Amino acid sequence: MDIGVFMPTTMPDVANHSSATTEGVLEWVGMSNIELPLMFSVAGEAPRQVSAKVEAFVNLKDPKAKGIHMSRLYLLLDQLSTESSLSFATLSELLHEFISSHEDLSTHAFVKFDFELHLRRKALITEKQGWKAYPVTITGQLKDGKLGVEMKVDVPYSSTCPCSAALARQLIQEAFVAKFAGHAQVNAEQVKDWLGTTQGIVATPHSQRSVAEIKVQLNHQVTDFPVIALIDAIEDALQTPVQAAVKRADEQEFARLNGQNLMFCEDAARRLKHALNQLTEFDDFWLRVNHYESLHAHDAVAVTVKGVSNGYHA
Repeated sequence: MDIGVFMPTTMPDVANHSSATTEGVLEWVGMSNIELPLMFSVAGEAPRQVSAKVEAFVNLKDPKAKGIHMSRLYLLLDQLSTESSLSFATLSELLHEFISSHEDLSTHAFVKFDFELHLRRKALITEKQGWKAYPVTITGQLKDGKLGVEMKVDVPYSSTCPCSAALARQLIQEAFVAKFAGHAQVNAEQVKDWLGTTQGIVATPHSQRSVAEIKVQLNHQVTDFPVIALIDAIEDALQTPVQAAVKRADEQEFARLNGQNLMFCEDAARRLKHALNQLTEFDDFWLRVNHYESLHAHDAVAVTVKGVSNGYHA
């Protein structure tokens, strides 16, 4: 029997026309690791293009519904990527559209953008410039009509141990005494020359690359994301930011800054907490400093929060 070519008039839609085999509500359903180029709105500057990895979720409040419409979330993200830029306003609009695209299914929405923000940074003395990449995370959540927007940034810096510095100074003192023992008088030029030798600086303190992780809750007066201002505030507070392009004069200044800014992880955390308390764009903050020890096989860590009611917990 010739039945011809089968041409279905409609495609099956399991999500819409099937019920859950096991009923139950779900807190979040969606997608992660969505690759998305987008324009990122930076406060005080033109939007910058970044390449993001995105997570997008809504809740599933109907216990009988088979599932959500993931393609609707993806297409809304694609629209943001091709027609707009990521700002406080467009993030809020996106979350509302996540929910409205899932009428009768969802009341809550969540989105997270992870990317690296590349900034041109000047050297300390020569002002040579180079690129530094700062990992940034923008998170938005709309729940029970309440919008929360969070910005996270990781900032690398150098930390020199105060204890190690004191021990090194003691060894230098002892080497000085051994060198000039028996001298009734010491010529200043001799001391200067000796200090310029390996024997003069017999020990140096240990330092290590460190990272400050900062999360801030943005208030609703923000329009574009104040990420550069936050990075600048962090680096200004610590005084020893990791460098990009350097000449010898810059390296020497970096050594000086490390020597004048000796820091345990507790010192770094307190500096940052004080600096963040001065900024008005953020309703709350959470910070963690990680000193990746060169002396130990483990890391030194300090964590603190702003301390607002119902805010971040350490």
